[in-house]
Amino acid sequence: MADVMSMEDINAQAARLNIDLSSVDWNSVWVPPGEDFGIKSDDEDLNEEDSLEFDAGFGNVIVVDNLPVVPREKFEKLEGVVRKIYSQIGVIKENGLWMPVEEETGKTRGYCFIEYNTPQEAELAKEKTNGYKLDRAHIFSVNIFDEIEKFMRVPDQWAPPESKPYTSGENLQHWLTDEKGRDQFVIRAGQDTEVLWNDARQVKADPVYKRPFWTESFVQWSPLGTYLATVHRQGAAVWGGASTFNRLMRYAHPQVKLIDFSPGEKYLVTYSSHEPSNPRDSHRVVLNIFDVRTGKVMRDFKGSADEFALGGNAGFTGVSWPVFRWGGGKEDKYFARLGKNVISVYETETFSLVDKKSIKVENVTDFCWSPADPIFALFVPEQGGGNQPARVSLFQIPSKQELRQKNLFSVSDCKMYWQSEGEYLAVKVDRYTKTKKSTYTGFELFRIKDRDIPIEVFELDNKNDKIIAFAWEPKGHRFGVIHGDNPRPDISFYSMKGGKVSKLVTLKGKQANGLFWSPGGRFVILAGLKGFNGQLEFYNVDELETMATAEHFMATDIEWDPTGRYVATSVTSVHEMENGFNIWSFNGKLLYRIAKDHFFQFLWRPRPPSFLSAEKEEEIMKNLKKYSKKYDVEDQDISLLLSEQDREKRKQLKEEWSTWVNEWKKYHQQDKTQRQALRDGEASDVEEEYEAKQVEVEELVDVTEEVV
Repeated sequence: MADVMSMEDINAQAARLNIDLSSVDWNSVWVPPGEDFGIKSDDEDLNEEDSLEFDAGFGNVIVVDNLPVVPREKFEKLEGVVRKIYSQIGVIKENGLWMPVEEETGKTRGYCFIEYNTPQEAELAKEKTNGYKLDRAHIFSVNIFDEIEKFMRVPDQWAPPESKPYTSGENLQHWLTDEKGRDQFVIRAGQDTEVLWNDARQVKADPVYKRPFWTESFVQWSPLGTYLATVHRQGAAVWGGASTFNRLMRYAHPQVKLIDFSPGEKYLVTYSSHEPSNPRDSHRVVLNIFDVRTGKVMRDFKGSADEFALGGNAGFTGVSWPVFRWGGGKEDKYFARLGKNVISVYETETFSLVDKKSIKVENVTDFCWSPADPIFALFVPEQGGGNQPARVSLFQIPSKQELRQKNLFSVSDCKMYWQSEGEYLAVKVDRYTKTKKSTYTGFELFRIKDRDIPIEVFELDNKNDKIIAFAWEPKGHRFGVIHGDNPRPDISFYSMKGGKVSKLVTLKGKQANGLFWSPGGRFVILAGLKGFNGQLEFYNVDELETMATAEHFMATDIEWDPTGRYVATSVTSVHEMENGFNIWSFNGKLLYRIAKDHFFQFLWRPRPPSFLSAEKEEEIMKNLKKYSKKYDVEDQDISLLLSEQDREKRKQLKEEWSTWVNEWKKYHQQDKTQRQALRDGEASDVEEEYEAKQVEVEELVDVTEEVV
């Protein structure tokens, strides 16, 4: 900043230089470009306002092309039609509709400009009316005004794109080659996000990568473990790499709230909700579907929150999440959403509706895809006061053929559970009793792989028992049910084998509210989370026996690692105390625990399906002893190392204890004179020199007088 001179100083300086200020032409004085010598111009504020307006652009203005060319006498009618169409979508500004006219002919030019209050309204207008058919000869072509400049930069002559030499990228699955066969997990605590190895053989967590403020809300692994996604105000990002975590791609989506990967990791869905300009309107929702590798937006969806609030679990502003549910397994071939009286199924080859139309199903309230096949189940509740029964139907895509239908009567509620390989579908049906004053629960079990998809009706021994939890065994034929009354309900296990449901066992009075199967099946944790104080029972369903019981006080979450060897229990920040996580073996042995203040998330890194063929896996199982020799030696070495470490630790503790004792003996000796003075000159500190006497004391406790 330049020094400021007073007018008297300026006149004095001019006198010394023999300059007559009255003869100076001030209009001829110019400062160098970009220089103001620290003196702000009076026009600075005006320039800043103009710059801001220019930077804001014209994102709230749309250009509607392919309008009819009409003479002046029909101008008002055409303007009224256009205004009626576009005022239904958003608020058009005053004088915000301009239709240019050809000066020579007095006719319109076939396009118009419309200015809305917000860019969101303009985007929605483009989404809703691009391709709108006014009549046979006039189909609207709508663009945002800001996009016109991009079109203007298109060269007149085509030139081939510049070819770049191939450079090999990082192996994003390098972590699977870990010699120790370890798994990774990510945790969020406080401002830090950290990825670690689970080194269970060394009973510790081995750090991989740590970063403060890595995300602004949460992190999420992709379904096959290739990417770690983070969420920010400007959008989402994915990270990965061979030795560390590099940012691989960004996905621009302002104010993104939620994200969801497709099962095969090809696509990423992002979601945001925006407050409307009119308080009476519902929130505006924006959904983008990105190609994960290229970052390109493959399809976007915009509308009110009410349009996306059907079915599923309530998310932000009442929108169900995930809005889009993926079908067809890991191929990511189809995705679908629930609408009013329709299920809209899209295919990812063109990101358009299958057969260009939705499946109409009156009053449909829920649907869910098979995890393995392009089949989905839907539920329609009762209509007409019970005259029209509820039903569950199975549809196949892309044929849209109804494979099976089951009518249900007196239905209060219904939930559908697919087995992980799509072999079975369990439909839990809550039904009213004849008096309509209470309900009872039964199951309809679909055998999807059997001919004609037979359905078996199944009820508990006591059908009035409340169902607290239901879970299929992954890759298996069994399922578990927690039923009865809290705080000690019963737990029953059943098998679908042999063409008929059979009960395996009922465990009475268990303090549990959740079932957590190992990914490989066979083992299950019966858990009492949150209000049940973290009671854990590790159960072997093959042997029908309890392997161990334990407790992780106030545990809120349980998650098996992808191999089924280890399991994590955690206490997140919903509780203020005891935050952190424990790592257990599959049979209930506590391996290690880590305390973390303000603990938010624990997520195992998923593993992709094995690249080995079924024959190769079978060969490995047959020769497991041969392969295991190497690891047996390693385990023995680690055991010896841990024993040596334990010995060293005990030795160190003993030395610390001896040092502490010797230090206090030294202080004891220094205080000998003071002790002698307190004992009236008695010099001895040795207890044996004192004479211990046993003194008997009689005490009168009570006196009673008995008259004979």
